[in-house]
Amino acid sequence: MFQKLKETAKALKKQLFILYFAYQDDRVAWYTKLFTACVVAYAFSPIDLIPDFIPVLGYLDDLILVPLGILLALKMLPQDVIADCTVKAETLMRGDKPKNWFVAGFILFLWCGLAVWIGAKVYDMIH
Repeated sequence: MFQKLKETAKALKKQLFILYFAYQDDRVAWYTKLFTACVVAYAFSPIDLIPDFIPVLGYLDDLILVPLGILLALKMLPQDVIADCTVKAETLMRGDKPKNWFVAGFILFLWCGLAVWIGAKVYDMIH
């Protein structure tokens, strides 16, 4: 079972790298590029929308949202683009995955905004 889980994780990683190259390809429609870029940015972001320390919900994005986004993005891409990007992905998999610090900053900004909003509501209730 552990081996199957490891193989699935490796396949997802490869698919992410395929998407990483595909959203930069000129043969891909703009709306597909946009969706694919969002999936890749979120998956490579070091900060999750739902932090992992939140019981159960923290891993939902990693277990459901990311694979679902990958699946939808791959269905939107032309097969010739997928074939070309697969070759590039296999080469890149030997190195480290890129990080998307812009998305990480944006998600951090959202969490800080939520904390400020909650703090303001609590302050209003107290006073």
